[in-house]
Amino acid sequence: MKKKLVSVLLTAAMGATLLAGCGEGAAETAQETAETVTETAQETAQETAETVAETVQETAEAVADVDASTYAGKEVKVWVAENVVDFTNEQIGNFKTQYPQYADVNFTVEAVGEGDAAGNMITDVTAGADIFGFAQDQLTRLVTAGALEEVNPDYLSAVESANSAGVVEAGKVGNTLYAYPMTADNGYFLYYDKSVVTDPSTLEGIIEQCEAAGKNFYMDMTGWYQVAFFFGTGCKLTYDTDDQGNFTKCNVDYASDKGLVALKEMIEVASSSAYQAGSSAGDAVNYAAIIDGTWDAGTVKEVLGDNYACAKLPTFTGSDGNTYQLSGFNGCKLLGVKPQEDADKLQICDDLAYFLTNEEVQLARFNAVEWGPSNINAQASDAVKANEALSALAEQFAFTIPQGNYPGDYWSRAESLAGDVKDSFQKASDEDLTKALEAYQADLESYAK
Repeated sequence: MKKKLVSVLLTAAMGATLLAGCGEGAAETAQETAETVTETAQETAQETAETVAETVQETAEAVADVDASTYAGKEVKVWVAENVVDFTNEQIGNFKTQYPQYADVNFTVEAVGEGDAAGNMITDVTAGADIFGFAQDQLTRLVTAGALEEVNPDYLSAVESANSAGVVEAGKVGNTLYAYPMTADNGYFLYYDKSVVTDPSTLEGIIEQCEAAGKNFYMDMTGWYQVAFFFGTGCKLTYDTDDQGNFTKCNVDYASDKGLVALKEMIEVASSSAYQAGSSAGDAVNYAAIIDGTWDAGTVKEVLGDNYACAKLPTFTGSDGNTYQLSGFNGCKLLGVKPQEDADKLQICDDLAYFLTNEEVQLARFNAVEWGPSNINAQASDAVKANEALSALAEQFAFTIPQGNYPGDYWSRAESLAGDVKDSFQKASDEDLTKALEAYQADLESYAK
């Protein structure tokens, strides 16, 4: 079209030049002819541009219509914690803007917390959500139940490089990544009243200061929290799984000298008049120190006010005279996608799961509800680094291990040990405690047979 217009203009220009030698009338005629040709050329060019633009627009709309018609009317159910339901709905709106082909997909967001989602999914996978948040310790159960689709290969490299290595590993069974990392804030540290606890560095010091002030010290000694003592003295407890999520081996050495040191420290702490079993700030009373997680930061701030402070977990002096750093698990929240028979619906779910766990949305979620990001760039933001609770947790993570997959029986068995620490073990001999550890270890090992 451009070549044709140029040809017309050149022809007109040449004609005008030839007529120029034929007198004034001819010149005027040539000028008028040139102006007419130019005007015609401009109009033709404008019409052509408009036609091309309209064609491009119509083509784009046709493509969008085809995409939209493919996905229109599909139903996608999303389960998230209650405090992020509104946030998730808002982000789905943003998602539809970025993915206009999903504009007519029906997304339903329901409040089902990470602690309940896995159990509900396993009970009835078909009726469960298409996308759901869960704590990483539920991964193996979900994979075994057929409730998780592996991460879309198109996103795999981006997900693995963008998020903390520990969180990525927490989403794997064998070498397969089954979930999208969402947070790296599932762990515990120390909240304390700085007007009472002036030195939070040692467990003995914290308890002594609480006793002197007539204040409580809260710590849970059940499965998730009791490893702080055992891992702190150098013990190990992990489980190996196969690619189907079955437990194949237990790696444990609790029945040892270092296990005895850990158990005796638990007993010593539980004997204090300041000690209270528990880790929920919402249920705690009259406390000056509590070992809890980031999810209770707001509650603790409200109680402690200007005396609010956070720190990593303290050290303790063991019965053998050595100093140990309390350890523990570090964990995360993951976003899973249920297997789908409909490939188009699976694509929607994967695209949304990836979107809801990208850097921008993780930062937005932190700003909305202070969930700690797993995305490396988001973690490095000034706002995240300025958060006292997340900073204390980040410091504590240096002394913890990523929480892998543990059998359900482990958690109930560990709870019974915590009860013994408070009661029957208080006056037990080292010999009796050693026998108790041997029995405990045998039970833990049996869960992988």
